[in-house]
Amino acid sequence: MTASSPPQREPDISRAYVRFYAELNDFLPPEKRGRTFPYSFLVSGSVKDMIEALGVPHTEVELILVDGRSVDFDYQVQDGDRISVYPVFESFDVTPLVRVRPEPLRETRFVLDTHLGKLATYLRLFGLDTLYRNDYEDPELARISAEQGRILLTKDHHLLKRNCVQHGYYVRAVDAREQLLEVLSRFHLFRSTEPFTRCLRCNGLLRPVPKEAVYDRLPPGTRRHYDEFRQCDTCGQIYWKGSHYRCMRRFVKEVLEEGGVSVDGE
Repeated sequence: MTASSPPQREPDISRAYVRFYAELNDFLPPEKRGRTFPYSFLVSGSVKDMIEALGVPHTEVELILVDGRSVDFDYQVQDGDRISVYPVFESFDVTPLVRVRPEPLRETRFVLDTHLGKLATYLRLFGLDTLYRNDYEDPELARISAEQGRILLTKDHHLLKRNCVQHGYYVRAVDAREQLLEVLSRFHLFRSTEPFTRCLRCNGLLRPVPKEAVYDRLPPGTRRHYDEFRQCDTCGQIYWKGSHYRCMRRFVKEVLEEGGVSVDGE
């Protein structure tokens, strides 16, 4: 006769009950949106790890409540926890609670991933400090964001899960104009823009330059009809108020008025 082995004990499975609010549901599968659902685990981990395991980047989260109590990202999830996760609040101040996101940056500056080239041009048009190259790799984007204190704008939510990224935003819109409106609204920038102060090519600042200093670089028609010029202090690109400027001016006016800012002039 051989002795039988004792039955293997099933591991204890713990469960927390989670609900995400507002636009955080964008990152969830349909069956988890707008409702409380169970999250099962064998070993307790941080609430940050749980949130990102469910597909939501930590940069999108402003407030976490566990059984009604505010906690930070390091909180260790326990069996039976009821967890509510909220995005950035636009309509009321949650300062008395534990804000899991870093304090806002003193300067709003951006770095964009390779999918957002046209948005980068639009942000520069509005005078916003915007780094963009179509060959940035993900590690470089994350490093620039962390080291330079830039908000990382991306269409890749996995990029926002990198630990070093503290300030980031997942751009929802597809159309570049809608992306611009989304970013200006999300970061309350409609009244902070300075259109036509940055180079659309390289992000450098534009400075007035005498006509004689750039005369040899101007097309013949431009020499005859224009006297005011600006030049990028980084790449040397020259700008003047030609027909293309009038189209851009109209575009800027329309966008700012959609944000509730009246614009005088042309």
